[in-house]
Amino acid sequence: MVLWVFGYGSLVYNFGFDYDEKVVGFIKGHKRVFDLACIDHRGTPEHPARTCTLEAGEGEICWGAAFCVKGGPEKERLAMEYLERRECEYDLKACVDFYTEDDPLKPAVTGCLVFTSTPCKISNKYYLGPAPLEDMARQIATANGPCGNNRDYLFKLEKALADIGHEDDMVIELANEVRSVLARMERPKEKLLVGSGISDTSRISLKAAHIPSPLHLIGGPLPEAIAMDS
Repeated sequence: MVLWVFGYGSLVYNFGFDYDEKVVGFIKGHKRVFDLACIDHRGTPEHPARTCTLEAGEGEICWGAAFCVKGGPEKERLAMEYLERRECEYDLKACVDFYTEDDPLKPAVTGCLVFTSTPCKISNKYYLGPAPLEDMARQIATANGPCGNNRDYLFKLEKALADIGHEDDMVIELANEVRSVLARMERPKEKLLVGSGISDTSRISLKAAHIPSPLHLIGGPLPEAIAMDS
């Protein structure tokens, strides 16, 4: 028996298991969407990341890569154990037909395993569902987890799809929106005061020049410190 696994997210560029063959191609009837929460790799339960899953759609195709694992039951078992741990947020496994450019009408592989998810927030706690582009971009730009930040997941996928010659317009649009969010977050906070020509930091320095020396404040016990929310 030979195991074939289709990767359409981070598996495209970071497979993480021992395989014997990698083939670029696509599956039909599905598209890639960022509707699944990740709380243990690129996000946390308090601030989940957004990662890829598949959404069914007539006429849709999803490009990625299929990985073949040969060498007997033990090698396949090790690969599946690794994938089950890694893809723990995906509650469904399906077998699909896998196609290549050489013959887009006849499957190159039948029974190719793919990890996906139930598109229901009630039955699937990891399903986030669709959201406006700007909201998804802000979430991806700020989510971090034990394995790194969410934006790198997106940017690496964008590059990996370009490297195999099959860019995804949705991935590119989302990645560019994340870059816009990051650019706004990184703008300098210091601005010149209107009409004064004095920056905020300069004004702070001028005020500091009029603060009495701590020695002048000693005249009795200091008041007890009061904790305030930051």
